Amino acid sequence: MDNPIVLQLKGITKRFGTKVVANDHVDLDLRKGEILSILGENGSGKTTLMNMIIGIYRPDEGSIFINGEEVNILSPKDAYKYKIGMVHQHFKLIDVFTATDNIILGEKEPPFSIKDEANRIKAEAEKNNADADAYNPEEHTGVLAYLSKPKKQTKFQTAMKIAALPFIKLAKAAKFEWLSNNRGAKLQKIADKYGFEINLNEKIYNMSVSQKQTVEIIKVLYRGADILILDEPTAVLTPQEIQKLFDVLRKMREDGKSIIIITHKLNEVMEISDRVAVLRKGKHIATVNTSETNEKELTEMMVGEKVDLNIDRSNPHDVEDRLVVNHLTAINHDGVKVLDDVSFAARSGEILGVAGIAGSGQKELLEAIAGLQKLNEGEITYFDPSKDNERVDLRSKTPVQIRELGVRLSFVPEDRLGMGLVGNMDLVDNMMLRSYRKGIPFFLDRKKPKNLAETIVHDLEVSTPSTHTPVRRLSGGNVQKVLVGREIAAAPTVLMAAYPVRGLDINSSYMIYNLLNEQKEKGVAVIFVGEDLDVLIELCDRIMVLCGGKISGVVDGRSAIKEQIGLLMTKHDETNEKDGDGDVE
Repeated sequence: MDNPIVLQLKGITKRFGTKVVANDHVDLDLRKGEILSILGENGSGKTTLMNMIIGIYRPDEGSIFINGEEVNILSPKDAYKYKIGMVHQHFKLIDVFTATDNIILGEKEPPFSIKDEANRIKAEAEKNNADADAYNPEEHTGVLAYLSKPKKQTKFQTAMKIAALPFIKLAKAAKFEWLSNNRGAKLQKIADKYGFEINLNEKIYNMSVSQKQTVEIIKVLYRGADILILDEPTAVLTPQEIQKLFDVLRKMREDGKSIIIITHKLNEVMEISDRVAVLRKGKHIATVNTSETNEKELTEMMVGEKVDLNIDRSNPHDVEDRLVVNHLTAINHDGVKVLDDVSFAARSGEILGVAGIAGSGQKELLEAIAGLQKLNEGEITYFDPSKDNERVDLRSKTPVQIRELGVRLSFVPEDRLGMGLVGNMDLVDNMMLRSYRKGIPFFLDRKKPKNLAETIVHDLEVSTPSTHTPVRRLSGGNVQKVLVGREIAAAPTVLMAAYPVRGLDINSSYMIYNLLNEQKEKGVAVIFVGEDLDVLIELCDRIMVLCGGKISGVVDGRSAIKEQIGLLMTKHDETNEKDGDGDVE
């Protein structure tokens, strides 16, 4: 017999303006003790639908039912009232707080009463066979009375005296400490129950990505969530961390929790889900049992047509060093080495993959090459194919200086709206960011940028009302397409791409992979920073693994296995560091 339905959506519709229908009469249900995956292309309405379940948006039409009762969820606070919690892809944590502090942050504190606190401590004293009458908090409330008492006293007497002091702040502090201790015990109980390996007293800035995610999951469990929504939970985890997460999710399922996962990784959907719901262009296409479908069928349901999910990797040809990095070292403002003696060569006609858990130096490495990261040591040399491979020193050059030297370097940064595009500008103006210094002063040639924007919208299937729409109004996946399209259109000889398919659906992702392969065939040296190890192995000719700012290994993409790369991502091994990675001439 099927488990009872705990969450049901009937006819949910959400419009933005008069033209955009994000969700179009969507019917969906979630059962007790199951894991339901939500699949769909970019712009299919997955995130919007989840945002209505947790109270960020309100539906224009339709109803939401919890355990058969229609509810009106006006805010995330309301969602918690109905035992619904969401773990967002970008964590909502304060780095300088401990895990416990982050989890209990925002929780309403019970009303405070001096008398109640004194009686509580007195009861605690009696419970522990202390002399509860040795000090009566109702008779001794002054500082002089407190100071006149003997110094030798039980901790319960001391506690009662503190509770009796007229200083409200001190009393509230004592109350908060007691609450924190009780909350800490509750949090540890949750961690032990589901097998979370985490120190709840650790500061967030000392934690790995997987530990931060654990804090977010414990946070929603602590608030009593029986329905959990996870947005791209495996995006930045190693294979080993993914398996640990899946073990936790299975335990939650056994405990009767109901889980919704938004993801683009079909292999993970097949491994962890009980059922899969597919959205396309805002409509609910189908919900199927995972055991009765396969990756190909799911992809065709998402896209509406047959899709080739193979990456055609050709052998490199006419390979030569295009960009050489020697002994790159960078120290950040906190005195931490974010890059530590990094040496490698990016070669023409080859895709060099870069793997590593988040924060291992990928961002700093690409920014150093692009002229955006200050270096303490090292050399960056570009070999110009238009000048018989003349050496060009890129160390300490700004992006403008690099361009003025004739170096055709394109860069797709990790922070697409912070560094790649300007959110308040439309697509046409964002195309001009690479060429605004060209042309006649005081005059802007908008014809070429407009044509480029229209070409990218057409070729990459960007979903936008027009090329004059501000980029910030596009979905994350469509923003990524615009950025990748602009950088490839610049005809680079070196193309650096940091997570270029992050947030893209399966069809769009393979479109980007094919574009990268096309650049490789043209003799471009491609540096691809990725988080999906299956893709790195299938796409890249070589894979360089970073761990703690160091190169922990360089492996052949054709013979590498995920487990090997996963171990290199979490442990620096000097024996694997060399692959011709010393000084490169």
